Amino acid sequence: MTVADPDQVPLIADELDELNAIARLDAQRIIELGCGPAQMARRLIARYPRCSIAALEIDAVQHRKNIANPQPGIEFIESGAQAVPFADASFDLAIMLKSLHHVPMSMIGQAIGEVARILKPGGLFYVSEPVYGGAFNSLIRLFNDEGVVRAAAQKALDDALAQAGRWEQVSNRRFGLSSTFANFEEFETKQMRPSYADHRLDDDKVAEVRAAFAPFMGPGGASFVRPLHVRVLRRLAG
Repeated sequence: MTVADPDQVPLIADELDELNAIARLDAQRIIELGCGPAQMARRLIARYPRCSIAALEIDAVQHRKNIANPQPGIEFIESGAQAVPFADASFDLAIMLKSLHHVPMSMIGQAIGEVARILKPGGLFYVSEPVYGGAFNSLIRLFNDEGVVRAAAQKALDDALAQAGRWEQVSNRRFGLSSTFANFEEFETKQMRPSYADHRLDDDKVAEVRAAFAPFMGPGGASFVRPLHVRVLRRLAG
């Protein structure tokens, strides 16, 4: 495994298994910041029903979809990570799945500070961020280059760790998840036209991405390795 070749990271089947291996999920009060369609939250509650989750999403369109499909054990809240509507020391575990770099860049440090505030001493902060490299990222970069914001997210975590007495890092690793799209239209809908962002697409840009996508298509669709960088921080008592 090397940073120079992100597609060679070890593949895992399910990130929920990784989360459980670290957090030992059982009867925890959990907050997910930037839950999107809440796929992880829904699977987590189904597998570990003694947990409870506050699932925050700032995108109003996605939030409306979430509350239209309620699930016992999950509270859906329309809010951003930079201003969390909960009291101090309310949670045992906080998770951000490919969402820290979506916080406005000037507020990423503030968001991590909010996580520190709402976590109990000893609570864990699980952060998975997409690696800026590899074939999938090269395709995404054609319409949404996230190099600057992803670097800012990692720097903010480094800065948080440098604050004496607040955090310690307990895990730092990379792995890949497999992702398959049946066709370009599915890729366009999910990756190029999310409700939370306007990538200012025109016909020429869509055609360019379609041409770059085409070589990945096979009989079963287009499959990619999506490399992730996972860092887990523990909230110290100080």
